[in-house]
Amino acid sequence: VTYAYDLTINTSGGSSAPIRTDRGGGTVVVDGGTYTSNGLGSPAIYSTADITVKNAALVSNLSEGVCIEGKNSITLTNCDLTANNTKRNGNAKFLDTIMIYQSMSGDADSGTSSFTMTGGTLTSKNGHVFHVTNTNAVLSLSDVKITNEDADGILLSVCDDGWSGGSNTAVLKAIAQKLAGTVKVGSNSALTLELTEGSSFVGSIDGSIVNAKGETVSTEVGTVTVTLDGTSTWTLTGDSYVTEFNGDASSVISNGYTLYVNGTALAGTN
Repeated sequence: VTYAYDLTINTSGGSSAPIRTDRGGGTVVVDGGTYTSNGLGSPAIYSTADITVKNAALVSNLSEGVCIEGKNSITLTNCDLTANNTKRNGNAKFLDTIMIYQSMSGDADSGTSSFTMTGGTLTSKNGHVFHVTNTNAVLSLSDVKITNEDADGILLSVCDDGWSGGSNTAVLKAIAQKLAGTVKVGSNSALTLELTEGSSFVGSIDGSIVNAKGETVSTEVGTVTVTLDGTSTWTLTGDSYVTEFNGDASSVISNGYTLYVNGTALAGTN
């Protein structure tokens, strides 16, 4: 167990995350401080344990913002996270800010990965904001200000990357949360998207995916379930494709586009 308070940590080497665990699990609790990485393969946080951080500034100037491997977790509360992932490391074929994966190297047991962020800011300067591959992941967001500066505007990708042996399965829970951007779900992958407590999603869902190497990863969308409660809305920014839709169709604002549910256009949208 590690407790850290109000530290200033700067790293420049490879595989040198300022907040980091490796094989063996454990618990890390961080309150306050500034944590900055500048090296390759060096996110601000790398988790093979249960890591909780609050009231901190997290900056990654080359790599992902945070990485979770396998059956482990990161919980952020009132943190400001900024990442500019401009160079791929190891087997990675995508650039992203929140990376959740399983390498099968033995560093982390397989299971459900968990990323929870409440309050604070998330600034993604390059690549996908969230990327889930080769694992099962639950992402929970509440009242986070998300800024996506990448030109492609991809909020989340769930698909194959440079690892194998696991599934690409994600649950994204938005609780009083604004989401914007394109969601990409590969043909062999699955996503459950839940919007509750006045959440909004301005974006589209499809399965057309090209990685950072320019390789086509998928052309068809996988299994997607979207649920909107009575207080939440989805505004389409492109034709979108899901397997199952739960909620009132009037909560979907078509904006000139069509939401297809199992290949059939959803009637009753605004």
